[in-house]
Amino acid sequence: MTESRLSGNNADVYNPRKILDHPEFKVLTTGEIPVDVNVAAFYNPDHEIHLVQKPRFKPGSGQVLVHVRATGICGSDVHFWQHGRIGDSMVVTDECGSGHESAGEIVQVGEGVTQWKVGECTDHGTIANQGDRVAIEAGIPCSQPACDSCRTGRYNACPDVVFFSTPPFHGTLTRWHLHPAQWLHRLPDHVSFEEGSLCEPLAVALAGIDRAGLRLGDPLLICGAGPIGLVTLLASRAAGAEPIVITDLFQSRLDFAKSLVPSVRTVLISRTTTPKETAERIKVAADCQLKLALECTGVESSIHSAIYSVQFGGKVFIIGVGRNEQMFPFMHLSANEIDVQFQYRYANQYPKAIRLVAGGLINLKPLVTHRFKLEEAVSAFHVAADPSQGAIKVQIHD
Repeated sequence: MTESRLSGNNADVYNPRKILDHPEFKVLTTGEIPVDVNVAAFYNPDHEIHLVQKPRFKPGSGQVLVHVRATGICGSDVHFWQHGRIGDSMVVTDECGSGHESAGEIVQVGEGVTQWKVGECTDHGTIANQGDRVAIEAGIPCSQPACDSCRTGRYNACPDVVFFSTPPFHGTLTRWHLHPAQWLHRLPDHVSFEEGSLCEPLAVALAGIDRAGLRLGDPLLICGAGPIGLVTLLASRAAGAEPIVITDLFQSRLDFAKSLVPSVRTVLISRTTTPKETAERIKVAADCQLKLALECTGVESSIHSAIYSVQFGGKVFIIGVGRNEQMFPFMHLSANEIDVQFQYRYANQYPKAIRLVAGGLINLKPLVTHRFKLEEAVSAFHVAADPSQGAIKVQIHD
């Protein structure tokens, strides 16, 4: 087992070449499943998704080794695999590990780590006590006093952030993951690894709700009933939005939204209607003026529909990720004093997400519709990428 020391900046500590150039690293052939090794799911510039064998590093000072027990497949994981990039700054240029929605158990701690405990074994090799159960926050900022973003608490804007699974840094969809001890969040005993993994998309939704200024009783439009849209629906209901209208291209997803929040009002989007026509149907469904839209698709036509749906002085808050350049109806926005706002990842949301799940205010359990073993990760990606499979959230367990 190779030791990794937490010295220098994070980009050096988690330099992807340490894995790619390691003698234990190799791409596994189809059907090749070695026993008791660090298996991970990687994509590459040739748009291939496959399993690899990678080294199991020993934690250095300030680090822990986590046995990753549950990881969800995010839309960005699929996008990096199939398209090789998101925008101009996040580009797949080599083999890159996937996954950033993860939870697991601490199995080893490095020097100076006192807040986390590892599992204990009896003399017969059986486990006497489990290690601490944690949700993994995948974005690791520099945390230096000279960094304005970190010092002011908006660490999602840290220019030196290492975000696991965003190229070039390898992700958390692996058996054993090395992580800074201070960027883990304890899971209560009654919160499952599945729920801990889902705290990552919940953190995205909570960050959007915070920045958008949603208040008790606000009429709300949610565009898109994919995983982020559905998590946003659950969080918005917990925050007291009423009424809530949600849109999607697929009736099955709207039906799923209705099963989560029976009072939600649904609008099926047709590809043949204009955004203005769609907006009129949304207004009819709402039966009142909409103060806020949380746009969870990043699709230009959906953003236009949101813009035409909200009231004078309303806000369209865009959570979704879309094309690098888009056109907006400028004068409609201007003449109606409609604010358009965005977010980039999240900051300071994980503790709140865990409290909401642990306290029963948000039930994430129904969102996991498909489960695969780690060795089946390639199949899991194909299911997640195929809308006809009806998956909401695909998770990989180990």
